[in-house]
Amino acid sequence: MTIEDIFAVTNAMKADIENLSVDDLKSEIAANPDLLLVDIREIQELIDLGTIPAATHCARGMLEFWASPASPYYRDYFQQDRRTVVFCAGGGRSVLAVKSLESMGFSNVAHLEAGFSGWQKQGEAIEDVSQTSKWMRKPKSA
Repeated sequence: MTIEDIFAVTNAMKADIENLSVDDLKSEIAANPDLLLVDIREIQELIDLGTIPAATHCARGMLEFWASPASPYYRDYFQQDRRTVVFCAGGGRSVLAVKSLESMGFSNVAHLEAGFSGWQKQGEAIEDVSQTSKWMRKPKSA
């Protein structure tokens, strides 16, 4: 059996989920103060590169545990009908995250198709969390 190309898999999955452009997300942020914007990148990505302002960080590996009321890790900002938009670096992990949340019963979920890198490339605002995080930025190599 051949291992599937994950990029082909996630591209095919996009047909079944809501994909937002950077401009779509900007409109949603402006129009919906209750929007839950979730950064699912790893903590080091967040510290090194910053995040979209007002995003809540939840590493991809903890998403389902934080989103499930049955879990001891549950975070109450995850609500079944709350508009939730997830993003990763390039739009792949967030496809998997949307599919997972939908399978759990979340009904109003989308992802930022261009990911954080697309947000960054468009010159949008970025929040530097390196100074306020309890985690530290890795030192640059000499």
